[in-house]
Amino acid sequence: MKRLHRLTAILVKLQSRRIVQAAELADKFEVSLRTIYRDMQALTDAGVPIGAEAGTGYFLVEGYTLPPIMFTEKEANALLTASKIIKTNNDQSLINEYLEAVEKVIAVLKTTQKKKLEILNQRIFTYDQRVKHPSNSLAVIQQAITNLRVLEIQYTKASEELSKRLVEPLGVYFTNNTWIMIAYCRLRNDYREFRTDRIDKLLETQQFFHSQKFTLEDYYNRRAHLYRTNFSS
Repeated sequence: MKRLHRLTAILVKLQSRRIVQAAELADKFEVSLRTIYRDMQALTDAGVPIGAEAGTGYFLVEGYTLPPIMFTEKEANALLTASKIIKTNNDQSLINEYLEAVEKVIAVLKTTQKKKLEILNQRIFTYDQRVKHPSNSLAVIQQAITNLRVLEIQYTKASEELSKRLVEPLGVYFTNNTWIMIAYCRLRNDYREFRTDRIDKLLETQQFFHSQKFTLEDYYNRRAHLYRTNFSS
């Protein structure tokens, strides 16, 4: 990769992440750490306000924004293709939000790029297998995860019994064409998983919950440990 392209790509990475490590950039662009250090110095000399934390990484000083980024033809094609795939998932809120984002991307493309995308749009097909009960709550759940907001849900259990409860949303995953919310359930005082297509009503309350260290890896390791314990006993 030519240096100018690499510097531009580094800026995009800095704008999209709170902290970026030099080693991560070196791996991505297949250059040495020394080269990344020189690149950062070059960006700083050019007037880009880049901060650094020892042992953590680089970041853009708050308040600094980059001019609109132009997409390459391949990048635009990838976004269009992804939008076709997104349409086949079972959550309408995700479909709506993603299509809105793609429209904003298309708006900044050159006229020639837009014409090419129109051609590609007519020549990409994905099989849309409609589910019986699509969900429409993923966008709210994702926002509640990042804003630490308690959700009030009305949920239909596998037994078809209705259950109303307050939950602290912690993560989501997608499996078998279904989005699953992992949350701390205040009714059961434990972690629970909820199929979004069984959430009949969803309300983002004004209550906040305390941030906790949570990763999907730790969660599944904990589940695996409990399974092994119960199975051996």
